[in-house]
Amino acid sequence: MSEQHDGNFDIRIIGERINPGFKSTKALFDQEDIAGIQALAMKQAEAGASWLNVNIGARAKTDPQWMATVIRALQDVTDVPLSFDFPSREVQRICLESYDAAKAGGRLPIVNSITEHRWDLMDLYGDFRFKVILMASERVEDGRALGNKTAEEIYTTARRASLRLMREHGLAADDIFVDMSVSAIIADTEGLNRATLDAIGLIGADPELKGVHMMGGLSNIGQQLPPKAVDGSDLKHALECAFLTIAVPLGFDTVLGTPWREYAPLPDDHHVLTTYRAFLEQSGTNALRAVRKFYKA
Repeated sequence: MSEQHDGNFDIRIIGERINPGFKSTKALFDQEDIAGIQALAMKQAEAGASWLNVNIGARAKTDPQWMATVIRALQDVTDVPLSFDFPSREVQRICLESYDAAKAGGRLPIVNSITEHRWDLMDLYGDFRFKVILMASERVEDGRALGNKTAEEIYTTARRASLRLMREHGLAADDIFVDMSVSAIIADTEGLNRATLDAIGLIGADPELKGVHMMGGLSNIGQQLPPKAVDGSDLKHALECAFLTIAVPLGFDTVLGTPWREYAPLPDDHHVLTTYRAFLEQSGTNALRAVRKFYKA
């Protein structure tokens, strides 16, 4: 597979920080600090975010008007379009009603996210226009939601659902983001990282899916690992860049992440990249042994 090695990646960032999963952001929400939330939005916008993901947690369900207040406040200070992160049709409707496309230069928001099992969110497309994050991590089979574990399952689900969005709902390929669900390597004994990368290659090579974006949040990949690799590098960030070094040439082009983190391709001889490649070839207990080589000589 071909790779790029010079300059930064040609990727877009969906800013992730407006999320109570970050302690500092949760404090802003708890204090209803609108000015602080606006400042966080502007910081992400100035760092180059293409969209701002908006997740206010469980309060979106119990107090949807607070969600509307946050959306309007964000659009008062930035023209970056928004991504609405909540798996509820009722909440998403309020988000879409509150969103002013004119303040975003006419650009569409993103509904984050739908699955084959949560297709009712597309009922909103009759009243609104939006882009979609489509989860490829699960499929519907005999009326049940099942997790995808192989490249073929991920690819087949992404293909089936993307073509449905285009053919039944009229979405353009450019309006579809397939979330590839990047897994933590710490306990990946079933080859989930390998399956994800292989699925990215299959989707990227499918002519009927040309123009469909592939994306993912990378923060899980280094979960529970030590902060430093054996070569002294920031292990978590280096792992994110190692994943991207392989995935970007295959068509992966969007990251749900922190905009001021610098993503760049790693050279072939970088310790974390070579160790990650070796890890991808392993399964079972051999994969666990391979993980130790990231941080132990």
